[in-house]
Amino acid sequence: MADTIPTALRAAAQQYGDKPAYVEGDRVVSFAGLLEAVRETARGYMAAGLGPGDRLALWAPNSIDWVVAALAATYAGGTLVPLNSRYTGHEAADIVDRSGATLVVLADGFLGRSQASELRAASPLDNVREVVDIADLPALAVRGAAVDAGEVEARADGVSPDDVADILFTSGTTGRPKGAMTAHRQTVNVSRIWGEIGGVTAEDRYLVISPFFHSFGYKVGIITGLTTGTTLFPMATFDVDQAFDLIERERISVLPGAPTIYQSLLTAPTRADRDLSSLRLAVTGAAVVPVVLVEQMLAPDGLDFDTVVTAFGMTEAVVVTMARHGDPPELIASTCGRAIPGMETRILRPAGRRSDQDGPGELLVRGDFVMLGYLDDPAATAEAIDEDGWLHTGDVGTLDEQGNLRITDRLKDMYISGGFNVYPAEVEQALLRMDGVDDVAVIGVPDDRMGEVGRAFVVGAAGPDDVIAFARERLANFKVPRSVAKVDALPRNLGGKVLKDQLRAVAEVRVPKPPKEI
Repeated sequence: MADTIPTALRAAAQQYGDKPAYVEGDRVVSFAGLLEAVRETARGYMAAGLGPGDRLALWAPNSIDWVVAALAATYAGGTLVPLNSRYTGHEAADIVDRSGATLVVLADGFLGRSQASELRAASPLDNVREVVDIADLPALAVRGAAVDAGEVEARADGVSPDDVADILFTSGTTGRPKGAMTAHRQTVNVSRIWGEIGGVTAEDRYLVISPFFHSFGYKVGIITGLTTGTTLFPMATFDVDQAFDLIERERISVLPGAPTIYQSLLTAPTRADRDLSSLRLAVTGAAVVPVVLVEQMLAPDGLDFDTVVTAFGMTEAVVVTMARHGDPPELIASTCGRAIPGMETRILRPAGRRSDQDGPGELLVRGDFVMLGYLDDPAATAEAIDEDGWLHTGDVGTLDEQGNLRITDRLKDMYISGGFNVYPAEVEQALLRMDGVDDVAVIGVPDDRMGEVGRAFVVGAAGPDDVIAFARERLANFKVPRSVAKVDALPRNLGGKVLKDQLRAVAEVRVPKPPKEI
């Protein structure tokens, strides 16, 4: 069984041959053609000086070229460092410098910017030998003709399952991004297991909206494509109408994504006029998933998926839990499923509470797919992974008797109102059932009497007074938001997580004292 990315690529080319691996507009690349393009590009990297273990930074949107550029990095024995395609030059340069990348591949001109100029203006790039425009990969491959074909195969053969395959930097929502290092065996096998549990096959047609720089797009997108033989359709930027066009024209069957993707499709004015009958499998879980959203995704008058599977994962452990095909709809809608093979979960409850008491606590995970550690940061690694190998996730949740995980919130998002713990996700779940609330995020803001109270940021037609009245009917008083701000959209990163730090930055320092009866 393949346990490195190069061997997984070779196995896919041998098994699936001329079957389409990728379709992007009029461009179709077979599995055999993908292997050939990767080999040629890897020789180009070697000609440019990429050595075994060297790091290659890739800064570009989803495309077939991204796939070739990424797979060629590991085929040449290097380590891939994907960069967020929306980074500023300063953000990208920071990671290029910190990772020690010796080669940078970027999409110069994406979104009307000059990424190459921004990068060079932000840093002298002391470690970088060359910056290559992704559009110039064919020219780089021509240079690679000077490298003997046997040399690149020897590089690929020399890759060990324990070598670092990729360094993915965290989203930075809790501070400076940290680089999570993952071995080849981890990246390949977690992607294979995800595909097996999801029931993905070579007959599927997989629309990849999640960005390739994110583990959801790269590992359970690109690498799962290699292990299952499914055909992938990459989108550079998400556009609702373009997504509908692809689903109809290409008969898309697999569509994973963050909850916000499905919400956008559900609320699109043209949804009722679209043929979504080909949709079979949705996998979501990049953020706390509203139960009502899962119900709408399954509904015939919603997105009409045959199967919706929720999962939990993070940069430091790509997939931890998944629901299984055949699980009851209510379980899928209300949990993230149970630990996948090779992983364990437990709940660490607050000090002073008996271990046999129910209630939420911090989720700890351990197993085959927990990262090797943070790049050049042993202190952060030791803080995240304890002596027994448990990764402290910072997420709050519960486990039922069957081990099904329910994420209730981020530990840092919990606030205390009048001495009671309030988990914003619970409040958000309730409010999302209200007509006129399309999206919502709740934070705690200071209050003279209660310590903190909730403030809801609402997208949709519902008025503030109606939102508060709706909450009063369904939630305990201390959970009811005391103020509501109407916004056009919630700030989210490309992984779908709401950037609550931005909401806190614009929130009022003090909110009015509530009436005595509240």
